[in-house]
Amino acid sequence: MVYDGVGVAGPRWCAKRRVPVAGQRSRGRALTAERIIEVATRICDEEDIDVLTIRRLAADLGVGAMTLYSYFRGKEEILDGIADYVMGNFRLPTAEETSPEAVVRALALAFLEMMREHPSIVRLFATRVSTGPRSMRGAFEAVIGRLREAGFADRDAVRVYGLIVQYSLGFASYQAPRPWGKADHPEAEELRRQRRHFYGTLPRDDFPHMVELAEEMTTLPSDEQFLFGLDCLIDGVLRRTGG
Repeated sequence: MVYDGVGVAGPRWCAKRRVPVAGQRSRGRALTAERIIEVATRICDEEDIDVLTIRRLAADLGVGAMTLYSYFRGKEEILDGIADYVMGNFRLPTAEETSPEAVVRALALAFLEMMREHPSIVRLFATRVSTGPRSMRGAFEAVIGRLREAGFADRDAVRVYGLIVQYSLGFASYQAPRPWGKADHPEAEELRRQRRHFYGTLPRDDFPHMVELAEEMTTLPSDEQFLFGLDCLIDGVLRRTGG
């Protein structure tokens, strides 16, 4: 562990952020830990975490593979950096509405948006605990603060934070391999039609309910389903916390 400028413990890579090595440049830009993490994040989001290797990352940066070891011990430390980078850039919703219901809804939608924009973070959430200063400020401290400002008591604020992250993470994981649920997917309508046909042509004797509800079955990974579940979550939270 290292410490950033305000004494917050973070991964080793944080200590080298934005510190270029003399004479080293990446595609015409100074090579920094931040630049390395940005490119690594793009590779993971556009392709897959398994595609990311030191050799591949170095090639995309236009530097030698050994150069990256001046900044990171290996791939695992780079993945820690990606988690800190993505969560640290979490876009906290504007405080236009301050009611507990509105705040919970806005935060859940913002987390889902982050996970869609950076699908790699879904897998990283499941494999590591991020203690980087950026992620702690952006996706933890600021969010819990917003919940307390909305009127949630101390313990409730932490519990509701957990519900928001866990629900958004679970839905993002479920939706990722089911693109017919994404309204903005270019082939969503055709994929949904194929899925509806799949359910509708199952052996009726074995799957009578799924055949009869073929249309409804295709909505399980949809944004509509996310909002339905979110409404249920909010109703439960308000009843339990007296919000």
